[in-house]
Amino acid sequence: MNTTARISTAEHLGRALGRGWRAYARGERRVSNWLVSKGVPSAGAAAFVWVVKLITLGVLLYTTFWLALLLVFVVLAAWMARNTDLGDEVPEPEWRNGSAGFGLYTYDGFRIDPHVEDD
Repeated sequence: MNTTARISTAEHLGRALGRGWRAYARGERRVSNWLVSKGVPSAGAAAFVWVVKLITLGVLLYTTFWLALLLVFVVLAAWMARNTDLGDEVPEPEWRNGSAGFGLYTYDGFRIDPHVEDD
């Protein structure tokens, strides 16, 4: 039996996301501390960080909205293209019994083959 513990893919992903979040928080603190060192009040630095976050969120939501709208139009266009009847062709003439006897008739009931009335 192996004594080393295996780490699942979900745990790897969770750890990677955690490292990314900690790196982001460190960068945010670094920017806030830099602003405070330049003479900005700490409340102003915190407000600036939040404004940047909200602007970023707004840009992401705006972009997501337009991409979702584009996706809806693409799906709608594909659905309309699938449901359109591009084959508006008239059916081929067929041999059948009709009002003028057995012969070659069009889709609207006219006999088109040469025939003799005496038959």
